[in-house]
Amino acid sequence: MTAILNESPAPSPPPSPGPASAPVPALAAVRARRPVGVLVAGTLLALVVIAAACAPLLAPYAPDTIDLSSSLVGTGRDHLLGTDSSGQDLLSRALYGARSSLIAPLALLAVAGVLGVTLGVLAAWRGGWVDVLVSRLTDVMYAFPGLLFTVLIIAVFGAGMTTSVLALGLAFTPTVAKYTRSLALSEARKPYVDAYRVQGMGGPRICAAHVVPNLARAVLGYLVVLFGEALMSLATLSYLGFGAQPPSSDWGLMVQEGQAAIVQGAMLPALVPGTAIALVVVCFNVVGVWAADRLGRQ
Repeated sequence: MTAILNESPAPSPPPSPGPASAPVPALAAVRARRPVGVLVAGTLLALVVIAAACAPLLAPYAPDTIDLSSSLVGTGRDHLLGTDSSGQDLLSRALYGARSSLIAPLALLAVAGVLGVTLGVLAAWRGGWVDVLVSRLTDVMYAFPGLLFTVLIIAVFGAGMTTSVLALGLAFTPTVAKYTRSLALSEARKPYVDAYRVQGMGGPRICAAHVVPNLARAVLGYLVVLFGEALMSLATLSYLGFGAQPPSSDWGLMVQEGQAAIVQGAMLPALVPGTAIALVVVCFNVVGVWAADRLGRQ
């Protein structure tokens, strides 16, 4: 008994290197799934969205405050990003302009998404002459450049942000419709569709309750990719005078208004909104491609 109690316990085996090294591949996998560039772009977009939502709190001046005595003032303590030719603070205008510059593309893509998904699913589900008619309609719309088609609609119904959003929504519809049709063709051939038909479920109900929800992730990822193009298109229309109208602080309109100041050597009135447009478009393209890849695989 004494010998047994005096025995020293056997040394425990050394820990296996497997579990200790497991977190490293896991961390590497997370970084591979979410690259640094995507994190940076997503962070910048989040800051822009927060700044737009908190514009009344962050802006040092009202966006429409005119002070001719401060015309084309450079950066300083009173005006961090300078002023335009009317003495309006560029930082305040850029913060307020982020609202319309971000919300308008969302409304545009909502219009294009509803119309495009409806036409694409209808063409894939019905087939036959319906598919031919939708395909020919989208081909005809593709024959016109999107910007020219939009300008023609604006020429009929008048300039303004609402008209620009609806017109560009129609111009983006063929792209979304073709993409949705290609997805819906393969989705409509899956066995669960025949199973619901055997149960007596009608085609519209199958499409609304099962086909469209199954396509939602891929379509959403595609719309995220299109956001940057939508923002750039709306900014172009505002720059040309067809979109937002004064005294709006839309970024595209700010570039157009600041262009005249370049002759006087003042670059900031056009550079500030132009940089904001370029930054948001690039960030959305980076995040959009990553999101489309992730959503398309799941």
